[in-house]
Amino acid sequence: MNLAALQTFVAIVETGSLVRASERLHVTQSTVTMRLKALEADLGQTVLNRQKSGVTLTPAGTKLLNYAQIMIGLWRQAKLEAGLPTGVNMICNFGCTPELWPIGGKRIFDMIRARQPDIALSVYHGSPEVLDRWTATGQIDLCLTRDPVARKGQTVLPLPADELALYSDRPDTPVRSGSNYIFVDYGEDFRRSHGEEYHDAGTARTTFNAASAALDYLLEVGGSVYLPRSLVAARTDATGLYEIADAPLFSLGTYLLMPEAAKSTWDWIAEAFAQG
Repeated sequence: MNLAALQTFVAIVETGSLVRASERLHVTQSTVTMRLKALEADLGQTVLNRQKSGVTLTPAGTKLLNYAQIMIGLWRQAKLEAGLPTGVNMICNFGCTPELWPIGGKRIFDMIRARQPDIALSVYHGSPEVLDRWTATGQIDLCLTRDPVARKGQTVLPLPADELALYSDRPDTPVRSGSNYIFVDYGEDFRRSHGEEYHDAGTARTTFNAASAALDYLLEVGGSVYLPRSLVAARTDATGLYEIADAPLFSLGTYLLMPEAAKSTWDWIAEAFAQG
C-alpha cells in the first residue's frame, strides 16, 4: 500500500467521483483507476461502489477512510517537521473556521508568532465538521471553533465570549422589525435564547448559518441582524451600521481545542490567551 493510493482514495471520497479526483490531483483518470485497483488489491477488499451517479463507500471503505486520513496527516506532519527551517524547533498546525479568522483567528496567529518565534505556523481553514476531523486525526494541533467536540486525549480552553448585538442599516429600526429581519443560526444555545426573547415574533424570511455572509447581505440589501460585535468592528465596510440600543444582547462562546499533550508541552498557551 502506498501513500499516493491512499491520497487518491480520499480524493475520490471527498470529490464524489474519479473524474473530479483526477482533476484535483492533476493526474489522468486512468491513473486514478490504477491506484484505486492497486489499493483494493493490497487490501483484498472493495472500498468503493462505482456507479453512474458517483461513488459510495463500502463497509471496508468506511473503515479505511479514517485510517487513510490519519496516515496522510501524519505523513504531511513528518514532511513539515523534517524540513524545519533554521531557528525553528517545532510546527504548530492551527485550524480555524473562515468565520472566526478575522475576529479571533488572526489575533491568535499573531500572538503565537510574537510570543513563540521558534515555532513555525501552518494555518488550515475549514468548516467545523472538517476541523473536527482534522483534529481527530492529528492533522491540526490547535482548533479555534464555536462548537468544540472534545475526545479522549483532548482538552477545551474557553476563550472570552463574543457579544451578539442587533445591527441595522437604519438608526430608527425597531427591535421587532418584521420582514427585513435576518436570522443567523449560531447554534442550539442561541436558538433557545433567541426564542425566549422573541417568542412573539414570527419566523424570519431570510436565514444564514454564517455571520459574515449575513453581514454582506445586510450591507447589500439592508435590514437588521444579530452579529458579533468583534466582527462588525473588524469590517471596515460596516462602519455605517447602527447598533440598536434597546435590543437584547446574547453571548456567543469561542473555544480553543487542543490535544492534552499540547497543553502540557505548550504551557504558555493558556497564559497567552488569558492575557491576549
